[in-house]
Amino acid sequence: MAAHTSQALDPARVVHLSGRYAPVTDEVDEAGLQVVGELPDELDGLFLRNGPNPRFSPIGSFLYPIDGDGMLHGVRISGGQARYRNRFVRTPAVLAEERAGPALWGGIESMITPQAPDVTPELADTLRDLPNINVVRHAGRLLALAESDCPFLVTPELETAGKETFGGALPAGITAHPKTDPATGEMLVFCYGLEPPCLTWSAIDPTGSVARGPTAVDGLDAPMMIHDMALTARFLVLVLAPVFFDIAAVMSGGSLIDWRPERGTRVALVPRDGGPVRWASDEAFWLWHTVNAYDTEPAGGEVVLDYVQWSRLSMGVPDPTGRPNTAGLVRAVIDPAAGTMHRTVLDDARMELPRTDDRLIGRRHQQLAVAADSGDPDLLPGEFDALRWYDGRDASGTSVVWRAGDLSVGEPVFAPSPGSTSGAGGHWMTYATDRTDDSSWLLVIPADDPASGPVARVRIPVRVPLGLHGNWLPTQE
Repeated sequence: MAAHTSQALDPARVVHLSGRYAPVTDEVDEAGLQVVGELPDELDGLFLRNGPNPRFSPIGSFLYPIDGDGMLHGVRISGGQARYRNRFVRTPAVLAEERAGPALWGGIESMITPQAPDVTPELADTLRDLPNINVVRHAGRLLALAESDCPFLVTPELETAGKETFGGALPAGITAHPKTDPATGEMLVFCYGLEPPCLTWSAIDPTGSVARGPTAVDGLDAPMMIHDMALTARFLVLVLAPVFFDIAAVMSGGSLIDWRPERGTRVALVPRDGGPVRWASDEAFWLWHTVNAYDTEPAGGEVVLDYVQWSRLSMGVPDPTGRPNTAGLVRAVIDPAAGTMHRTVLDDARMELPRTDDRLIGRRHQQLAVAADSGDPDLLPGEFDALRWYDGRDASGTSVVWRAGDLSVGEPVFAPSPGSTSGAGGHWMTYATDRTDDSSWLLVIPADDPASGPVARVRIPVRVPLGLHGNWLPTQE
């Protein structure tokens, strides 16, 4: 039985449901993929990415990037050969909709929920799980991550094993960008919610057990959206831009997200030893993603945070006033004792999806990469056609650029050479889609000469929709 057909959306009228963002429904498992060039012999592992991909045409509303079912796209590489597999993250909502045929739940802002007998009593009047943002491996477990909810455990074959609550120790879940300390193997996480405590953090030890349960971050007077975090040897770094949740507005047909620039942006330095939170404040700005953070010497000094900064939150929608939403690579130096921060724009190019060598998380990073916009007016919002690399040790903002031509590129992910030291040796990998024929490719680019472009392009048998996050998972780990 079709549900809520009167509230169906026309995908052609929603930019993030059409064109190169359009969802795919075929699940494919194909070996012997076409390789243009030569895959390095040292690459042995899985390149895995998650992203919003509605199983059925959405109803009510669609708020990119946090709406939509998760779909995992994986390319397994070994011995110069490549195999592809994609699978939906099959949450209870996805399974129910597959049984029913159409979508039963509306987007986040529509507040449409199903009723019995369309779903079982346990699912009636519930919100759908949305583990569609990121996918990480920790303690040998693959976790498909939501914006702020319980992740879903995924098998090595990308089949969904069920919701992960960490033995009931993290019942509210975590957000989509945890950070694992390479020195200790500990994964630090945070979670925000609509009810007090509105913001908590936790620590998960190298075995996957919760070493510190949800610990409130005091100092919030209303629920806020915080997408990413950074980590140093001393602190969790949380940037609280003035993005507030307005439930009353949603109930009257308004927007869930309320941008309040007069409140400014605050940074919380949360001591990993459980000490009191240190705060710093500045004028309003928004960030989706951090690059990395580290403590300066001597121990107990300042905190350096690199990130991609936006002048405001847009969720991909143009400002009705016509004001541009400027972006750039920024370095903030934060003094925990004085509660001050100083920001320097390293590059004002339009960019997003920054990454560095994950073996240097919490320590001073070296090469970092971003997806960038060359200025082509035909690109969709959030679409990128170039990659840029910077030296994190150099504050000049000098970049090396590879222009992708007709390819739209995604998040660049670093795959280190086996046995190499942190920050040296390896390749950058990203999915890309050709705007002329919608074919998708996995690109492999040498870290020591990224401007030369890919040494290998792997043809993906289905189109990989634009966005969002993933990782290189070496086989030996």
